[in-house]
Amino acid sequence: MFGMGLSEIFFIIVIAILFLGPDKLPDAMVQIAKFFRSIKRTVNDAKTSLEEELKISELKEEALKYKKQLDEATQQLEQVTTADLTTLDDLTETVENVKKSEERLEEEAEELKEKIEPKRETVTFPKKKRSSHSVYAPPADEPPHSAETSKGKDADV
Repeated sequence: MFGMGLSEIFFIIVIAILFLGPDKLPDAMVQIAKFFRSIKRTVNDAKTSLEEELKISELKEEALKYKKQLDEATQQLEQVTTADLTTLDDLTETVENVKKSEERLEEEAEELKEKIEPKRETVTFPKKKRSSHSVYAPPADEPPHSAETSKGKDADV
């Protein structure tokens, strides 16, 4: 307690008993306890009021940020409404300039894309030769030769 060891606290209690005597000691202990309670209450009240002030200051800062954003938006709106575009020619010229800028940016993006992406090449491999012991399969456009078809032709003739 308060950075004191057990021996120091015991020494203070002995001095208090000798100085105050057994009659006044209980009243003095009650007074000391009340004093510490009041100090604790005061510290807690100060702490809560400080926390409330910090919250209020944070809210105030946030409100100032919102006010600044609203002021900037108002200024931008005023600039748009007071823009000096009196003729249709001014508007079309502005639109054409924007389109040209867009086309130029797209061309530059395509050039960069070509530089960044690797070029793809087609690789062909030579065809394998068929082995002599493979089963013959006639091409798809040729009719299959079988014993039944040849017998049927002979019977019709």
